[in-house]
Amino acid sequence: MKKYRPQLFFAAAAVIGLITSFLAMDWLRNAEFRRVAEAAIPVVSTAEVVVVKADLAWGTKLTPEMLQVVNYPASALPDGYYKSVEDLKDAVLLNDLKTNEVVLRSKLASGKDVGSGVAAVTDPMKRAMSVKVDEVIGVSGFIKPGDHVDVMVTIDQDSKSQNPVAKMILGNLKVLAAGMQYEKNGSEKDPKPVQVMTLEVDIEEAEKLALASTQGKLRLALRNPLNNDKVLTKGANVASLLSSFRAKSTHDGQPEYHVEVIKGSDRKQVKF
Repeated sequence: MKKYRPQLFFAAAAVIGLITSFLAMDWLRNAEFRRVAEAAIPVVSTAEVVVVKADLAWGTKLTPEMLQVVNYPASALPDGYYKSVEDLKDAVLLNDLKTNEVVLRSKLASGKDVGSGVAAVTDPMKRAMSVKVDEVIGVSGFIKPGDHVDVMVTIDQDSKSQNPVAKMILGNLKVLAAGMQYEKNGSEKDPKPVQVMTLEVDIEEAEKLALASTQGKLRLALRNPLNNDKVLTKGANVASLLSSFRAKSTHDGQPEYHVEVIKGSDRKQVKF
């Protein structure tokens, strides 16, 4: 056995050397892979931003339970973001927010002690005024908070003449709220649902809307959000409505006259 002892030591050393070489090569290979991977993946700097945890409607007063802080790419930070949940205590939303949407200053009511709901989102220089409408007047339920509408009224100028007039009295009003309330009419036992629209108006518009809602029938026309044009109209009555459907003349707008010419037993129509 002593005769083979040197060969055994030599074999053991060779095996240990092979194992060590294999481990060293594996470590170098992994180190090179990590270096290449780190070079290929750029490091993105982030910043802490406050977002909402769930869908929130406008008019909501924010609480810490509704918010959370997440990391956001620093290169894509929007203007007016918040870093701390505490900075948003008792703030009120001016717009609806979706889950994980960033809370921005432009989407919050300005000032302190603004309350919540409709009062918070109403322009400080204007008023919120509600009017009762039905499904037809309310464009079959398609009007929602944040939309803009025109208000038209149909009213009898003289109850004896029975000549109603339709006129657009207010244009481009913001809808602050749309909901239902229950009320009784006359001798009805059970209250029925009535749709109520709350519009943002100034003092003069509020006066016109109050008078129109008591003296005539209101109609709301939904506007495209991109349309800010002011349109002045003369209004429409029965006479102007019927005259708009008259046949056009073929003589450059001049009226046609028909004359019947009789010669003995012959008759014919002559146009002038």
